[in-house]
Amino acid sequence: MIANRGRITRSVLVAGTVVAGIVLTGCGDNGNDTAQDTTPMTTLPVTTAQQTTTPATSPTAGAEISSEASQQLCDMIRPELDNWRDQGSTVAKTSFNGTVQNWAARNELTDDVVEDKTIVDTVTTQTCPDVRQQALEVLEVPDLASALVGFGG
Repeated sequence: MIANRGRITRSVLVAGTVVAGIVLTGCGDNGNDTAQDTTPMTTLPVTTAQQTTTPATSPTAGAEISSEASQQLCDMIRPELDNWRDQGSTVAKTSFNGTVQNWAARNELTDDVVEDKTIVDTVTTQTCPDVRQQALEVLEVPDLASALVGFGG
């Protein structure tokens, strides 16, 4: 049983490294001139005591994140929480990194997250605070940004 745990841990670490490599190599300019999607982005409404609405933005990077992208991050984290509990916080952090890298790549936010990891905390605080809280407990971190490795400061 202990031997299997070691194999599982190595497999998860290798998978995380592979995902990171795919994300990093897939983000470069390959020289193809393709038309960019110019569809306007819907921004995430922020709910406060006065019910004010503003876009979800990172305090430092100023990245606008659509409500669809914000919800997608929550939807990607939510089903993983039980798996992460079973894995323990060390292995769970590797899986969490893969989830965030996948989400960032899908939404063309990799550069924004590299520039400011707190985007993940901002999005989850505004969109799914319950999921964020559970993830903090499972990952045993004070904030989600501190669980991210391979992203900038």
